[in-house]
Amino acid sequence: MRQFVEMQKEHDCFFMIVDYHALNTIQDAKTMRQSIIDLATDYLAIGLDPKRAVIFKQSDVSEHTELAWIFDTITTVPYLERAHAYKDAIANKREATVGLFNYPMLMAADILLYDTDVVPVGADQKQHLEITRDTAQKFNNAYGETFKLPEAKILSNVAVVPGIDGRKMSKSYNNTIPLFADDAEIEKLVMSIVTDSEPYGAGEKSVETARNAQFVAGNSLAVTDFYHPANVYFIHKLFRSEEDLRWLYTEQLAGKYKKLKEALIADIKTFIKPLRERRKEIASDTSAVLKVLKEGGQRAKAVASRKMDEVRSRIGVKLS
Repeated sequence: MRQFVEMQKEHDCFFMIVDYHALNTIQDAKTMRQSIIDLATDYLAIGLDPKRAVIFKQSDVSEHTELAWIFDTITTVPYLERAHAYKDAIANKREATVGLFNYPMLMAADILLYDTDVVPVGADQKQHLEITRDTAQKFNNAYGETFKLPEAKILSNVAVVPGIDGRKMSKSYNNTIPLFADDAEIEKLVMSIVTDSEPYGAGEKSVETARNAQFVAGNSLAVTDFYHPANVYFIHKLFRSEEDLRWLYTEQLAGKYKKLKEALIADIKTFIKPLRERRKEIASDTSAVLKVLKEGGQRAKAVASRKMDEVRSRIGVKLS
């Protein structure tokens, strides 16, 4: 989200609330409505500016689902069976819905409708961009040059953020530190972060730990020279420079895991407090949030409609 705020200063940005994607996990109207409003409020609270960027919800632009269907017709089942989310569902013996299976096509439509150049994603989402690029190329090969091939923008320092249990931070794992958490919640969650005393570069104990160690190794920090609580350190990198952390973790508080967690708590509180206060103010006026979404939807639909008009001509369904 931090890069979203920065990118809106130099790019024409579209920030979408993917409510149709969310139907894969939310089948309750009240929950869906509140989730949409909450996320829009979050976006505004972190600093997304509706005067600079387009903030909208997917369901307000019907062209997304229309284009997804067209992409379905040029995509094979074996190709989609390679998608990570589907493979994960099968591996864990979960019954996959059609929505889960072909959501990469809806995601491709989300991106390609706006002649997108760059998509900021985490490392775990890189495959989504690869599928999007493949789909654009398939369409272009079949019907003529229509879609750009977007590039993924992956920030190395936040490519994968560990959760409090060491796995990738994710709401589905219930291992997150909420962006607008109150002080008591921050204290409780940070103090529960799983730690170990392995020196990194030697004897990593899990795939996630190994992945995290690679990210540290890619920076200037000499990770094999000291012991530190990896999950605490990687979260702390989001709030302080590596130069500060090197001194903190190798000299001032080296080996003092409780003190390091307390330092992280202090930094998170300092960061979150103004965001939390701004969010509270924005949330007090739901009508203003809904107005942002309505106007954003109109702006997004104008762009998407023009692109779909071109697509309909390309595939031969537009007769005049």
